[in-house]
Amino acid sequence: MRKSINSILRRHGLVLAFLIFLAMVAVNAEAFLTPGNILDVLRQVSITGMMALGVTFVVLTGRLDLSVGSLLTLLTVIVVDQHNIVGPFPAIVMTIGAGVLVGAFNGFLVGFIGLNALIVTLAMLSFLQGLVLFYSGGSNVNVNDAQNTWFAVFGRGDFLGVPVPVFLFILGAIIAGLVLQYTTFGRRVYAVGGNETASVFSGVNARWTVFAAYVLSGLTTGVAAIIMGSRVMGAQNTIGQGYELTVLAGVILGGTSLLGGSGSIWRTVIGISMLGFIQNGLLLLGFAYYVQWLVTWAVIIIAVWIDLGAKRGRIFA
Repeated sequence: MRKSINSILRRHGLVLAFLIFLAMVAVNAEAFLTPGNILDVLRQVSITGMMALGVTFVVLTGRLDLSVGSLLTLLTVIVVDQHNIVGPFPAIVMTIGAGVLVGAFNGFLVGFIGLNALIVTLAMLSFLQGLVLFYSGGSNVNVNDAQNTWFAVFGRGDFLGVPVPVFLFILGAIIAGLVLQYTTFGRRVYAVGGNETASVFSGVNARWTVFAAYVLSGLTTGVAAIIMGSRVMGAQNTIGQGYELTVLAGVILGGTSLLGGSGSIWRTVIGISMLGFIQNGLLLLGFAYYVQWLVTWAVIIIAVWIDLGAKRGRIFA
């Protein structure tokens, strides 16, 4: 009986805690579970969620990508600035291209050169933040004639009463989920994360797999930047600051193992949504904004603890 309870807590402890949290907030904040608030949370989650789709591939290979927050800042500045110069469509193409290029560079350093993923992406975080300031000259940028551009549809539009960003997030999740579950590349991602040495002896090109995972991370961050720029119709030099921790927390909260080889896109969708509702609930309960960062820290620590406990078969070492 005790073993059964421990097993349930290891597998579903965070979900149970989340449900208890939902009930507590719903009792103390009437607006929490209203359709309007739920759609607002999903609209906000769509940005971090889109980024998390690509990061999931990276984490499944047993690597990390801590550069996505600064990359989001750079790409949002690019899409807004270039919208005013060359128009929305070329700006979108340039933004996606820049995201893929940064992802490819990370993938080359980690996958082919063999550098440590944590060090590479931390260094890239710093480099991209400096590049943002160099590109923008330290000034914020805004979309000209924001009321009359079709670019606004990506962040502010609605379709059948549902925000367009939510549709984009769901579409991205479906595509990513199908790629991960039903393609050769998806199986290679799991193989590399599960046992990279064994996967190489099985004929899997681990270097290209890791490289492609980082490219996907850059691609999805590019899409997130388009949504962000369209929603805000502008960009600050710190607009993506801290997003890398939120994204990573959502991925881990969804059950994707930091050790690699275990997890799924649908778990990431659930995890990032849970984190969004937790942050929204704290605000509705009257907590200060900075409390969200404290909770994010706690979520990462607890989720990693439970993940390691599940791998070892016990919570304590």
